Amino acid sequence: MQTVVFSELFPLFNAASPETIEWLLSITVEHEYPCDRAVLMEDAWGNAVYFVESGWVKVRRHVGEEVVTLAILGRGDFFGEMAILDESPRSTDVVALSNVKLLSISAQRFIQTLFKDSQLHHRMLQLMVRRLRQTNLRFQLRHQPPAIKLANTLVSLGENYGLPSEHGTEIFNVPLRDLADVSDITLDEATKIMDKLNSKGWIRIAPANQVIYLLNMRQLAHLAGKI
Repeated sequence: MQTVVFSELFPLFNAASPETIEWLLSITVEHEYPCDRAVLMEDAWGNAVYFVESGWVKVRRHVGEEVVTLAILGRGDFFGEMAILDESPRSTDVVALSNVKLLSISAQRFIQTLFKDSQLHHRMLQLMVRRLRQTNLRFQLRHQPPAIKLANTLVSLGENYGLPSEHGTEIFNVPLRDLADVSDITLDEATKIMDKLNSKGWIRIAPANQVIYLLNMRQLAHLAGKI
């Protein structure tokens, strides 16, 4: 992969120096996982940071006898950084939602790179703060109607990972159970809301292609309270 493509694909490396990008490219390891395969396991010690080259993964946590999906990540995002930064066991699982290609950088080398490149270090902090803000937003939405919560999830997925197409913004056809968990609503609520959005023509689900088309991002954003 060329350095320009690498830095454009992964926002974390937008501010990194060309020397840093070349070094990272020389030490990355490629991985491929099929759908439903566990990539990382909760309570395992962190030994690498992972970057999503293509495909979709979900971050989940065991709560008693249940498993709850906390986040959905797509192309260009990363995970596994917390366990190596605070040198503790991982607090979540990561499971492939689709066939996924990942790049990994060992914990030791990633930490070394952060110390060497102050711009990369600063960018890392920025993205972690953004994740914290997203968590705060979910907390602020906890008393909002289910439709607003789900619209926020769809808009965020579209803004962060969506691909433009002739049919609208294209995202992965995330299982309803996972959409419900991330949106903090019930499965029944998620099912009814998605059916209603589909009937309104704001979204279109194409199961054969494993795709949800967000046909009217403006209306979804308005429903989510982002306009």
